[in-house]
Amino acid sequence: MEIILLENILNLGKIGEKVKVKNGYGRNYLLKNGKALRFNKENLELVNKKKAELIKKNSETKNQFEKISKIIDKKILSFNQECKENGELYGSIKPKQITNLIKTKTGVDVAPSLIICKDDLNKIGSYPVIVNFHPEVKASITIKINKIKSN
Repeated sequence: MEIILLENILNLGKIGEKVKVKNGYGRNYLLKNGKALRFNKENLELVNKKKAELIKKNSETKNQFEKISKIIDKKILSFNQECKENGELYGSIKPKQITNLIKTKTGVDVAPSLIICKDDLNKIGSYPVIVNFHPEVKASITIKINKIKSN
């Protein structure tokens, strides 16, 4: 499926570019969420006319995300969890729990879909986590998992 992007999308392209994507991704995500239009002459002309407006809107959202990113970037957030003798948790820490902790500690609302964990957070220790706000704006935080002392 060929589409025209209405916003910058990481690993795909920039505003106004014609890109080829799989049908499901294009139809179910990009078109449905207003991030792209189907490629045809009318839509291409429409995007070219609106390109300056789209770029302005994109830079405004980028600036908003940069402000939020500065608040949480380089923060160390801790979880106190019960664990087994070998240091493994009884369940892993999920992105939803991370977003709740960010909200409580910093007051910043982050969607769980923006959280990128390279490893499963299922053992005692420190883990780097990326918060991907925008294709050009990321914040890195450290999640520290501590053992709760049990009686």
